[in-house]
Amino acid sequence: MKQLSQIYLLLLLITGLTGCTTIGYYTQAISGHFSLMTRAEPVAEVIGDAETRSELREKLELALEARRFAGERLALPVGEAYLEYVQLDHPWVVVNLVAVPEFSLKPHSWCYPMVGCQAYRGYFSLDDARREQAGFRDKGYDTFIGGVTAYSTLGWFDDPLHSGFTRLDEDRMVALMFHELAHRVVYISEDTTFNESFATAVELEGLRTWLEHRGEADRFEEALARLQRRNQTLALVREATSQLDQLYNQLETLGPETVRQRKQGILARLAEAYGELSRSWTEPGPFGPAPVTLNNANLALFRQYNQFVPGFRQLLSDHDHDFPAFYRAVEELGQQPPAKREAALAQLSQRFEEDL
Repeated sequence: MKQLSQIYLLLLLITGLTGCTTIGYYTQAISGHFSLMTRAEPVAEVIGDAETRSELREKLELALEARRFAGERLALPVGEAYLEYVQLDHPWVVVNLVAVPEFSLKPHSWCYPMVGCQAYRGYFSLDDARREQAGFRDKGYDTFIGGVTAYSTLGWFDDPLHSGFTRLDEDRMVALMFHELAHRVVYISEDTTFNESFATAVELEGLRTWLEHRGEADRFEEALARLQRRNQTLALVREATSQLDQLYNQLETLGPETVRQRKQGILARLAEAYGELSRSWTEPGPFGPAPVTLNNANLALFRQYNQFVPGFRQLLSDHDHDFPAFYRAVEELGQQPPAKREAALAQLSQRFEEDL
């Protein structure tokens, strides 16, 4: 009943918004989440069902253990999340659209009631996302659509477990649960980079703490290997985006056609460098298997999830890995003006060293 009453409240809210496109978007979002919830079954019942595959049963039992750990050891506000299970028809639960002007690295923002503005828009229907993508492409924007394994409703709803989680290997499933629960702790309106970097930091440090608790600390090396691939890619992206920023600032001087040609050269060199780097990797990197095609939207999305992760991890270290104290510090930081909190996170990032 709690889920239904919240959905009806949101439906009443969106009817007061103007514009058919806005109403259409919120309707699909709410109906998509409602459809997800109506298909949910209590995790305990799925575990107890004799017809449940042993692999799924073990994953769900592990998820319940990780859920308890998240609340007790990581001080994450678990609430009633992850007590129900949904079998999805595809590996993603939603797809996100990112749209960035041709000569900019600042993503288009969509603003929503209660959660503020975000640099992406989520769809339960791939066709709906592609229709909006086409509109941005007609305006000359760079765009990217990516499947999302999980999302957080920030505590407004009791988010379920689903097959997007359970199809992952154990450590990635647990880490993803920690990531999504972290969004319930701190959420800064209009700062996707802050929110996602914070959640990724909790994901990593939560996984480290979880593995140590289970006597499997050596398995964190796998997560560190993925992190190293991410950081190597981030170094390439930072160099390329620095060049692109300088180029876009010369738009009036050089003219659109020259900037367009030079932009493609920078992106091509980045794709080539990524391909060379990934040859030694045992699994695909953040942009997937090479060769890759990159644009402003790919780069903007990647930076949002990774830019300040070292800074948040250093802030946790500064608080002796006391998660409640860390969360209070993050909340205080989030109350600062954007420029001030970015500067603070940049300084923290410079101090961070991986503790091996």
